[in-house]
Amino acid sequence: MPIATVNPANGETLKTYEAMGAEEIERRLQLAEATFRTYRTSAFAERARLMHRAADLLDEDQQDIGRIMTTEMGKPVKQARAEAAKCAKSMRWYADHAEELLADELPAAADVKDSGGSRALVRYRPLGPVLAVMPWNFPLWQVIRFAAPALMAGNVGLLKHASNVPQTALYLEDLFHRAGFPEGAFQTLLVGSGAIEEILRDERVKAATLTGSEPAGRAVASVAGDMVKKTVLELGGSDPYVVMPSADIERAAQIAVTARVQNNGQSCIAAKRFIVHADVFDAFAERFVAGMKALTVGDPLEEETEVGPVASEAGRSDLEELVDDAVESGATVLCGGERPDGPGWFYPPTVLTDITREMRIHREETFGPVATLYRVADLDEAVLLANDTPFGLSSNVWTRDEAEVERFVRDLEAGGVFFNGMTASHPAFPFGGVKRSGYGRELSEHGIREFCNITTVWHGA
Repeated sequence: MPIATVNPANGETLKTYEAMGAEEIERRLQLAEATFRTYRTSAFAERARLMHRAADLLDEDQQDIGRIMTTEMGKPVKQARAEAAKCAKSMRWYADHAEELLADELPAAADVKDSGGSRALVRYRPLGPVLAVMPWNFPLWQVIRFAAPALMAGNVGLLKHASNVPQTALYLEDLFHRAGFPEGAFQTLLVGSGAIEEILRDERVKAATLTGSEPAGRAVASVAGDMVKKTVLELGGSDPYVVMPSADIERAAQIAVTARVQNNGQSCIAAKRFIVHADVFDAFAERFVAGMKALTVGDPLEEETEVGPVASEAGRSDLEELVDDAVESGATVLCGGERPDGPGWFYPPTVLTDITREMRIHREETFGPVATLYRVADLDEAVLLANDTPFGLSSNVWTRDEAEVERFVRDLEAGGVFFNGMTASHPAFPFGGVKRSGYGRELSEHGIREFCNITTVWHGA
């Protein structure tokens, strides 16, 4: 894939970039290593000052970077500005909390004595340069939720961003530079995916984090495993959205629309499989389909647009194949399902029902505004169907029954269970999945500690 900005609303190529050569990559690796030697010793107060400055600059740039993101990958511009605001909020959260999250831990005195020591502590120390391989769907947020904790912990970052969002990638390097971070603390590598393995195998790179597809995660994890380097992976998701009889059906259907089409349906944590109890299925389906039909689809730079184009022509083709396969195998189309005429890579909000396990759409992630709707007889069937996926990123459940709450918390195979609301990420809560959705956690204290050397310090009696 060329490194280029191609507007998905009309297919026009706006800017192209040459990939960095071996000499430039080497220069940047040297700079990252040299910067880490001194940056790692900086005080938390200084890192926090710089991070706050970066957040302030991001707030000032919100309009401009919002338009850049929309032009590069098609998200509605209101959502792009909201993404920038969320990033600034999270940067401030880590600036304010990193020191306490990484404070020395003191073991119990009895345990220290039993070990034969006079004193002991556990200290969190930075690892070094961390390679981040990031996707296009949240081109700012995916990076910031790695960069803010990594930089606050004393690491330095190397970003290999998706090739279709180069302007956003370069903006991020410039943002941290303007904020006053030392040169080399955060660098963007304009390279193709073919360059990742050699960079990751370099001894100066100490760890990697990837958000993206399952094949990309497998590739990075296998190289990192061969080199015995730490990785955090956040991969695909096919999140269930379960609606039980005690739910507020009106509210559940309203939120379901947003949960499915946020970011044009291109979100790993978007609800994708809507699993509804038979007692309320018809009432929910009627409201949900009506809400999907009512969405405003159009130019993502227009303020009233709610759903823009899919980010790439290939992505739309993949989506069409899943829908067509399902329809040919007996699925019923309740709305949407056909590519519109005209320029750009648009696909309509679509709801399918009568889904069977043999259909590809039952097993594979739909990355676009397509929902699958299932009818279940009881709680047991709801749990079984919710877990009938290779993924386990997050989940949504609508119920007012506390016994059902406990059952879903116990039995759903996912990194998060959100009740009576849609899945959302927040810097205070850990984020990540199980099964083929990856491993490790981002955000919260768990995220900032992922790329730390957890060091035992012990003194003899």
